[in-house]
Amino acid sequence: MDLLIYVNYNTPDLVSILVLARVLQEFFVVCTGAQEEEEKAECVPGFQEKVYQVEYSGGFLKDVPLLQVVFDDCAGNEDVEFEVSNPDFLIDKNLNLVPRRDVIDSGDVMFVHGVNVHVDDMAQVTIMGAPSRSPQTLREILGLSDMMPHRSKRALLVPPMFVPENQRAPFPRLIGKVISSDMKEDHIFRLMGRGADQDPKGVFSINRLTGDVAVSRALDREAIAYYHVSEILTLLSTAFCFPLAYCTTVMTMTAYDADDPNTDNAVLRYIIVRQLPDKPSPNMFYIDPERGDIVTVIAPHQLDRETLPTTQYELEIVAKDMAGSEVGLTGTATATITITDRNDHAPEFTHSLFQASVNEGSTGVVVNLTVDDRDDPATGAWRAIYSIINGDPNQNFEIQTNLDNNEGMLSVVKPLDYESSMFHTLLIKVENEDPLVPDVVYGPSSTATVYITVMDVNEGPVFFPDPLVVIRRENIPVGSFVAMLNASDPDYLQTQSIRFTVLRDPADWLIVNPFKGNVTTRAILDRESPHVHNNQYTALFMATDNGSPPASGTGMLIITLEDENDNAPYVFPSVARVCEDAKDMNVVVIGGRDKDIHPNTDPFKIELGKQPGLEKTWKISRINDTHSQIMLLHSLKKANYNLPLVLTDSGVPPISNNTELKVQVCTCKKNRMDCSRAGSIQTNHLLLLGLVLLSILF
Repeated sequence: MDLLIYVNYNTPDLVSILVLARVLQEFFVVCTGAQEEEEKAECVPGFQEKVYQVEYSGGFLKDVPLLQVVFDDCAGNEDVEFEVSNPDFLIDKNLNLVPRRDVIDSGDVMFVHGVNVHVDDMAQVTIMGAPSRSPQTLREILGLSDMMPHRSKRALLVPPMFVPENQRAPFPRLIGKVISSDMKEDHIFRLMGRGADQDPKGVFSINRLTGDVAVSRALDREAIAYYHVSEILTLLSTAFCFPLAYCTTVMTMTAYDADDPNTDNAVLRYIIVRQLPDKPSPNMFYIDPERGDIVTVIAPHQLDRETLPTTQYELEIVAKDMAGSEVGLTGTATATITITDRNDHAPEFTHSLFQASVNEGSTGVVVNLTVDDRDDPATGAWRAIYSIINGDPNQNFEIQTNLDNNEGMLSVVKPLDYESSMFHTLLIKVENEDPLVPDVVYGPSSTATVYITVMDVNEGPVFFPDPLVVIRRENIPVGSFVAMLNASDPDYLQTQSIRFTVLRDPADWLIVNPFKGNVTTRAILDRESPHVHNNQYTALFMATDNGSPPASGTGMLIITLEDENDNAPYVFPSVARVCEDAKDMNVVVIGGRDKDIHPNTDPFKIELGKQPGLEKTWKISRINDTHSQIMLLHSLKKANYNLPLVLTDSGVPPISNNTELKVQVCTCKKNRMDCSRAGSIQTNHLLLLGLVLLSILF
């Protein structure tokens, strides 16, 4: 961008002020117009809106979005990381500004930083009406007044500068400043053109770091009214490393001088006076005399940690003021430079072929693969990562790195089968955790072949299916057929016989033919047995071959038992109590239960016993399929009574149960029931006799 420097008359007048205003107006119009044209022409990476506003209403609630920022890196917005200057806020995946917690003291301004490989940009969020937390906005920090037009595309702000003529010493005098919105550490400012590097040379200078522009002597407006100077932003490597083909910045030395910074007394220059050790070259490093940047001046192949006599160098640095003149004062410091490792050596297998053997059916480490790597041990440039690139379609193998010695431990994780494959050939690749430097690649020695021989082992017979599930009715006769067991020997290359035995039979119900494998009953199967769970009975059998040594395998038999109506129903509860003077004749609600399952259970039929006369004192009313109400037809004296009942299920054929309900007639006073002095239990015969006498009397 061009820089215009005007030489004014020493006393400013109204005309000069108007000229200045007009120039500034044209400058900003040109900048703004150029910006708009550029933004229309192409996508500008970064925040598409740089300034946002939010109303403050006493605070912000956790997880409630405040606003949505507009951000586009012009490449899909992948892996963009956002950081908010106020740690109480974050940018979520939907680009919303969200509080991490309930926030009251938000401050009146915050900044949002967005960065990825394509863009590094910042936006400002102003919180209207909030108590001030920070005294400066971003524009104030940068020294930009509100009249400055906002620019998101142009990197340099270069306003025109005005210099009064015939100024008196001291020189140089600051006349203005060039601002870069994306100034980086590896960039510097330079001036080119008339008054800079063209005649009259040296009139103007620029601080290569800050952009401050200064005039070095008095000017004569009648001689030259204005200067047209080009300002450029260049890479640091262009300024310092152009003549040095191998220069890499290592570190920066900084010295301080308490003298007036506007005089040569504080202008410092740096120099290296000694390097220890001085091998392989006494001039391995160079220091920029003005900035203090130390760079390498040795070919990369000479700066090899593995071949250097040491990995640490000491430089004696002298800083001298008065711009390095002979009369300048000096200060000395030592810079220690450690040559760290780069991954410039690929790992190499010590052998191109490794061999191992493993028994079929086993797992574990079978061979350790060894490699050589000349890089620094215990670093990512040395640590090895192994992978199987061919020969393992079923993922039977796995390889891990031994962190102690960097060896690759090849393991069998899924047992191998001799009968399926006697040999396996694997191709193994080794790499480093850290990527190799660009000029180094992995060669043939970074791969190796592993031959695995599978050893035959006598394997036990295998049941099929396992488990074997069958359905049988309970109560089938002893000697009935239950199931046929099937087992085969995996060692089909050998001729072996198999014998069957019962390994676990909890109820001792089964026997098995040792040669044929047919299972029969030796006792009655009972579905209601405590050994039966969820209608299933489980037994375990073993098959053994005649190999040397013999091997065996186990298989499970599950018998699902179908129900037979072989259990009579019973009544609950079996005891009931009632007050002798009770006005409520309802004695108790009773229910029926059955150990069998549907359809051999409910609905139950509950009736009075067949003894004559019971119906004159007792009554049974059906409530539902399982319960009935027992009632008295008249009061009874305090005593214990046994009420005969008949309970019948719904099985085919049905089963009935003659049972009794014990009824205690008790004395009840003040909500207390006393059954302790009830008369002796009245048997059915006494009860019947009493009922007969009552029938005669009445």
